[in-house]
Order: sequence, then structure tokens, then C-alpha cells
Amino acid sequence: MKISDRKNSATPQIGGYVVAIALSTGLTLTAIRTFPRVFLPTDNRQTTENQPQLAVNTNTPRIAKVPVNADSFVATAVEKIGPAVVRIDTERTVERNLPNFFNDPSFRRFFGESFPQFPKEYQQRGQGSGFITDSSGIILTNAHVVKGADTVTVKLKDGRSFEGEVRGLDEPSDLAVIKIDGENLPVAPLGNSERVKVGDWAIAVGNPLGLDNTVTLGIVSSLNRASSEVGIPDKRLDFIQTDAAINPGNSGGPLLNSQGEVIGINTAIRADGQGIGFAIPMDRAKVIQEKLVKGESIPHPYIGVRMITLTPEIIQKLNENPNSLIQLPEIDGVLIAQIISGSPAAKGGLRRGDVITEIDGKKITSAEELQNIVQESQIGKPLKISVKRGLETKILSVSPGELQDAS
Repeated sequence: MKISDRKNSATPQIGGYVVAIALSTGLTLTAIRTFPRVFLPTDNRQTTENQPQLAVNTNTPRIAKVPVNADSFVATAVEKIGPAVVRIDTERTVERNLPNFFNDPSFRRFFGESFPQFPKEYQQRGQGSGFITDSSGIILTNAHVVKGADTVTVKLKDGRSFEGEVRGLDEPSDLAVIKIDGENLPVAPLGNSERVKVGDWAIAVGNPLGLDNTVTLGIVSSLNRASSEVGIPDKRLDFIQTDAAINPGNSGGPLLNSQGEVIGINTAIRADGQGIGFAIPMDRAKVIQEKLVKGESIPHPYIGVRMITLTPEIIQKLNENPNSLIQLPEIDGVLIAQIISGSPAAKGGLRRGDVITEIDGKKITSAEELQNIVQESQIGKPLKISVKRGLETKILSVSPGELQDAS
């Protein structure tokens, strides 16, 4: 074949290639214009609301950058109050009650002079916590920390030690005031317990188990927990409940909020529970402290009954019990389970099985409501108590007495 023939035959082939390339290029450009995000890389910073990004699955995890605060709120709170938290060491003389047969001469003759001699008294040591509320040396703690103590020693965080004097003590509220001789002492900032909410941070500071300057963190898990619910019915308090760890030795130490202010005084733990502790609200403690500092006694009105809040379940259970001596109407109120002999309730005519429905015209639906009304009443001033006794309604007059006079 001639060269010219080869050129003529290749020309159509070259033309076909050109057409194919042009067509392919056109289709590609058209596709890019139509679906630019598929074929072209995008800059995430340039996206708009009208151009949503496609999710990209990668195997490399992204690490979020979180700002780091060198000082936590706990560290700041503790630094704020730490110097004002004290350790309280006590000693008390306790009489040892030995069985009478130890003093029987025949018992001595039988065992001889080698039988060990037991002292009639021994020294019992205790430990607790407290915090300074006045720079002159006023310290607030629990009554059970210093009750019956012969000597009280107060140790500050800076190592200084002082002899303490119990200025005042109130067992029903489990509060006590100690005075030490000092000047310009560090003072704990006091907060407002009325503003505390369930879920707020709670920081306990004290000396549990002899471990000085210990800090534990939790939250406020409940408010207005009645002492009867806590298991100490002889107290007249509604507690702040917390899950911040409270152990023996924490008693009397402060419970703080996130700002480092005292919102409560750590006072009780449940031996049968974990992560449950209780603190006396600071607002209540402030009022009692002012009176104790002056040497005044704290009035605690009482009427002398043990009571149960009525519920439909309790009413049904009692009424269906063939051995029950009472039949209860289906009403709201508080059932008197026991009358203390010689108490104001007994003198006022209340009986076991009565259902208290009103006091001074105010309806009563729970034992806590009744307790609060009596606590706020005046000793010797009569209360008009409406009760259901069987099918009858009676109105009785009961004059509250002083609780500590009854013990």
C-alpha cells in the first residue's frame, strides 16, 4: 500500500479519537458542574446552610480541645476555708461497771491475789471536727463530740494547739460552741442553707478516722430529711442529706457549697448504709449558736407522743387485722401510736389510737407537719388539737412542755 493511502485511511481514525476525547471531556465538565462536591475537594470552612456537608467516615478519632483550668472549684473552696477547720480532741472519765461478784470476798479467795485488779474508772478519748465562726475563737461543732468531756483540745491546721472551753451545748439539735483564747483567727465563710438545692455540689471537710484535713466530694441528695427518718428520733432537726463521704471524726466539720461557704454541719452517718450522710442546715445552726454563745438554753417544746403518718395502706392493714383494737376512718391525719406517761399529751387527754387531723385550725397530714408545728410553738401556751376517736371528733387542749425537762 502506498504511503498516501495509509495517511488517507488513518485520517478517519484520528478524527474518531478526537471526537471521543471531546465528548468525554464535555461529559466530565458537565458532571463536575452538576455534582461539584463529588468531584472537587471542598473546604469545610466555606460551607453554607444551603450546601450541607457530606459525612465522611474516617478511622482516625478526633480529639476535642477542652480548656484546662489549673485550679478546680473544690481546690479553691478548700483553700478558702481550710485554715478555719479544726480538729477537736477530747478526754472524759468513764466509770467501769463491774459485776458484783468481782467484789465478793469468796470470789477473791477462790482465785487468789493473782486475780487482776480492774480500775473503776478509765479515760476515754474522742475526736471530732469543728470550724471557727469568729476571729476571737468561737468554734461550732456537734454536741456529741464534746458531751461529758473533761478536757477539750483544739488543733488548727497551722499546727497551733489551744485548750477549749465548752461555752454551750444543746443535745436535741446536736450543736455545741467551744471558746479558745485567740486573736485574728481564720474564719469560715457561712452560706445560706435555704438556697441549697438537690443536686448542688457538697464538699465535706474534717478529720475522719484520725486522718487530718481530709476532703470528700459529692452532691446534695435530699433536703428536709426528718431526724425520725434518719434513725435518731431524739433529735429535733431536718437534715441535709449528702453522698459526700462522712466518717467518724467528720462530726462537727463543715459541709460546703461550690463557693466554699458552709451550708451545713456534718453530724450523722447511717451504719447500715453507704454513701449517705447528714448535716445540720447552717441557717438553723446560726440561730442556735447565737444563744449558746450567750449561755442561753434552747427551748424545745414537746407534747409526748409517738406517731405514724396515716396512708390508705396503713389504714387498710390495721382495719383488716383481727387483733387490732381500733378501727380507723379513711381520713388524712396522724395516728397516735403511744402516749408517754406524764407528758403534756397525757395530761391533755390524748389517747393511743386517736387520729390528729388539725392543730389550731391547720390541717395535719403527716407526722413531720405535726412535729414542726409543735417545735415552733411556745412552751406552756395551749394548742387546740382536733382528733378523730372512732366515729367522734374531739377538740382537746394540750400545753407543750420542755423536752429536756422530760428526760
